[in-house]
Amino acid sequence: VAVRPLRAAASVASLIQRRFETEPGHQAQVDWGQVSVWMGDVRVKVPVFVMTLGYSSRGYAEGYLNERMESLLSAHERAFAHFGGVCQTLLYDRMRTVTVGTSEDDAGLRRAKINERFHAFAEHWGFGIRLCRPYRAQTKGKVESGVKYVKRNFIPGRRFQDLADFNEQLATWQAEIADVRVHGTTHQRPIDRFAEEAAALMPIADHRGFLEALVRERIVAEDWLVSIDANRYSVPYALIGKTVQVVREGGHWIIRHGGRVVAEHAVLAGKAQLSVKPEHGPGAMPRNQRQRFAG
Repeated sequence: VAVRPLRAAASVASLIQRRFETEPGHQAQVDWGQVSVWMGDVRVKVPVFVMTLGYSSRGYAEGYLNERMESLLSAHERAFAHFGGVCQTLLYDRMRTVTVGTSEDDAGLRRAKINERFHAFAEHWGFGIRLCRPYRAQTKGKVESGVKYVKRNFIPGRRFQDLADFNEQLATWQAEIADVRVHGTTHQRPIDRFAEEAAALMPIADHRGFLEALVRERIVAEDWLVSIDANRYSVPYALIGKTVQVVREGGHWIIRHGGRVVAEHAVLAGKAQLSVKPEHGPGAMPRNQRQRFAG
């Protein structure tokens, strides 16, 4: 009896909800979904990143090993490249990689704090961050529908060799099915409405990726290693205690000191791994001298 009025109010609210529409290029919605699939003979869970454009309802989806910050940023940039541009604002729920707790504003209200690294990423690409209201999942209903669409229409009946095979099949399905079906709400094909939206996106031509543009400073440890994203990479031992600059270029870390490249390493996947080159160690000089005068 006590909750009957609340149920009635909730029922009325559900009847008068209105779908929020956006102008071309104004907003995209972002979320993670998780799917359980067969890879070989093993059942595994794969986090799937989904970005859905607000006007055209065209989506981009890709599977990852995890939902950590590096995966989130990489997924965004691959989605931007797929669409050929960026919307003015991106809508998120309060995922841990986007927000870090709350703070009190000038009016004394508690508001979500944006993760500093993600805020820098948004500034780099020029989009605004918008957060869903707490406990209002329907605010980002378009991307949630996109996640469900992947789960219900792409996953059933499929098996995969590995994550690369998963993403290859997913890309084909998006191009051949998702983009060209008649959307249930717009009653148009997403790829057709995207023709209107594409021109309104902020262009990304000649815009370097965030990770590639980000210069990180590191102090070389006594073991002549520097830590980058929870992995460690060697530099010439003579630089112990010195500050070096690290930049990512494609799949490699380029390490400079005094403007000169002193080391280059392939980016390691995972965490707590080492990439050590023998020529960087303290035994390299005597060893090279022995080889030089061996004759």
